[in-house]
Amino acid sequence: MKKGTVVEGRVERLNFPNKGILTVEGRKMTVKNVLPGQRIAAVVTKGGERRLEGRLQQVLEPAPEERESPCPHFGSCGGCAYQTLPYPAQLQLKENQVRSLLSPVLGEDFPFEGILPSPRSAEYRNKMEFSFGDETKGGPMTLGLHRRGSFYDIVTVDGCRIVDPDYRRILRAVLDYFAEEQVPFYQKMQRQGILRHLVVRKGWKTGEILILLVTAPGYAVEEEFVSRLLALPLEGAIAGILHGENGSVADVVRCDALHLLYGQDYFYEELLGLRFRITPFSFFQTNSAGAEVLYQTAREFLGEIRGGTVFDLYSGTGTIAQMLAPVAEQVIGVEIVEEAVEAARKNAEENGLANCRFLAGDVLKVLDTLEEKPRWMVLDPPREGIHPKALGKILSYGVERMVYISCKPTSLARDLEAFLAAGYRAERVKCVDMFPGTRGIETVVSLCRETHQE
Repeated sequence: MKKGTVVEGRVERLNFPNKGILTVEGRKMTVKNVLPGQRIAAVVTKGGERRLEGRLQQVLEPAPEERESPCPHFGSCGGCAYQTLPYPAQLQLKENQVRSLLSPVLGEDFPFEGILPSPRSAEYRNKMEFSFGDETKGGPMTLGLHRRGSFYDIVTVDGCRIVDPDYRRILRAVLDYFAEEQVPFYQKMQRQGILRHLVVRKGWKTGEILILLVTAPGYAVEEEFVSRLLALPLEGAIAGILHGENGSVADVVRCDALHLLYGQDYFYEELLGLRFRITPFSFFQTNSAGAEVLYQTAREFLGEIRGGTVFDLYSGTGTIAQMLAPVAEQVIGVEIVEEAVEAARKNAEENGLANCRFLAGDVLKVLDTLEEKPRWMVLDPPREGIHPKALGKILSYGVERMVYISCKPTSLARDLEAFLAAGYRAERVKCVDMFPGTRGIETVVSLCRETHQE
């Protein structure tokens, strides 16, 4: 079939993360950004004898369960994919995706316990990274998220429904202020301009807000900017306002220099009776209410800890480590982000936990420096999973039980093959929806060595 041909068909299923599958003239076709049950028109972008790839041209007929999106930006913003589906349908879709990915590895009858919903299906995020730009070339300045499928266009998302009203008020106030002041946004290709990113973080339990403005180097933020923010009618309270300078060519949120404009450079969040200090760049689950469900599941999956040492690898700000500290002899957390490690140490101190130790560095290298031998492990790696060399070292400890928390089921499926080959079996598998409205899903797996089974 020639490129550019327009075809029609009904989406049969959706493979993780967003690959719709339909049959066209006896061949399977992959089209992104669709939903199961939709009848669509697609343009062929890649032809083959067995499989085709296409680009969505038009949804001719909605899926049976589709409804009008509650978000005014849905379809233009690339942040959410499932806003038109009722929440129960979203959960079923994600459960089906994970089941289809893990079944080839663990077997059709693997111990899958379904999916737990997020306690909040809207206004749940505790962190947003907004970008300055324009929606159309040469158009007025925007502040928000990338347009779906675009590296350059930015959609102002002041009606976003996965954050609470405080985020929307702050976004609009910051955009209006700099539009009035006629401060230009940073243009990546030309490497000129000032404004780059706005990061907003907020505690679900505490209501404390941390605001970070990121600009090109050399820009001095006026006091009026801070005054505008402090005058906003917010439901929460601003704990700190910071200004970061980023001279990198890469379009990532980072700071070469950080300046405190107001308050403090951290805020607090509370989870499961513990208090956590969170700094601008330290990792913390972006759905605090969902994080309680996730960590309760992980703690349950780990089973009864009877002393001994627990390794918490890829530990972030040490949330899991501190939940396990009261029942373990000691917990050692390893995290590559130094700022997160420092926050973890302070958190443990403030929570009165003396048996937690946090080390900064790559798991692959830090494990070589440890003399302790763990009895249990918790693994919460980044999206791409565990580095093969680090995975080998983890397996060499031969611990009797591990819990693997994954935010990308394709990476999890790959890593599980290595665990099975090393003599582990998946005892329990459960999903926790941390990202309603989006494609994301967390999966928790309890792994135990066959030799330790009675």
